[in-house]
Amino acid sequence: MDAIAWRMACCDPLLWKTLDLSMLKSNFIKIPLEPYVYVDERSDRILTRLLKISLGLSRQSIMTLIFHFNLYVSDEQLTYTAERCPRLKRLVLPAWNRIKKTGMCKAIRCWKELESLTMPSIANPPYILEEISTHCKNFSELKIMGPCDVFFASSLAAFLPNLRVLSLRCSMLFTDVLVLILDSLQNLEVLNISHCVLMEALPAPQHKRIVKEIDVTIRQKASRLREFLTCMDDSCVMCQRTRTDEGLVRWYKYEEGLWKTDEVRSLTL
Repeated sequence: MDAIAWRMACCDPLLWKTLDLSMLKSNFIKIPLEPYVYVDERSDRILTRLLKISLGLSRQSIMTLIFHFNLYVSDEQLTYTAERCPRLKRLVLPAWNRIKKTGMCKAIRCWKELESLTMPSIANPPYILEEISTHCKNFSELKIMGPCDVFFASSLAAFLPNLRVLSLRCSMLFTDVLVLILDSLQNLEVLNISHCVLMEALPAPQHKRIVKEIDVTIRQKASRLREFLTCMDDSCVMCQRTRTDEGLVRWYKYEEGLWKTDEVRSLTL
């Protein structure tokens, strides 16, 4: 009876609101071809085992799922997880290297209650944003860990026009993209561009230049927002790091857990 009681206690839904794997990293090496990382078998087995135990005990109670930026989940692991977390509301998954388009789409279709996603910058955003638009009717919050270009911003406008919170912190951001976001996402309430390297596109031969201050036009457009979070201070350590890393922060170089922070309270971990 003690064993049964103990297992019942371990399955208490109150214990399983969040599955936080933000301290678990894959043992990997970088490779020159897709998926650009090779994860050793033992590392994969550890993650698979951990997922099986956790998802078995949680009994579909998990609402928040957090992965480390160096935890490279496979298609199979993601599908297994998605099928056992149908009530998921928040997903923090910064590394998609080993996840194929079909795998991510299959996962999104399982998460009809998804509201918040932290994801990397990807080359072809429409496929995932369209899936979210179709299957996640309460989706409202997005954090992109990496540059957001015109294509990404246009895709947001096309598929997630009701987005309320967007964080682009610590990345390279062009002023025309910022204007596009402010003009197109009419339901946006919170925009975080803190520590971004703000760039302006110029004709050849200059091509681009760093913008030191946000101009009046952009501030006027942003005035309708409930929060417009910015930091472009030369003395700010995080701003300096983003510039040093050329708009794609190498989080592994810095303090453990720094990647979890966000000026938007609902996005910080």
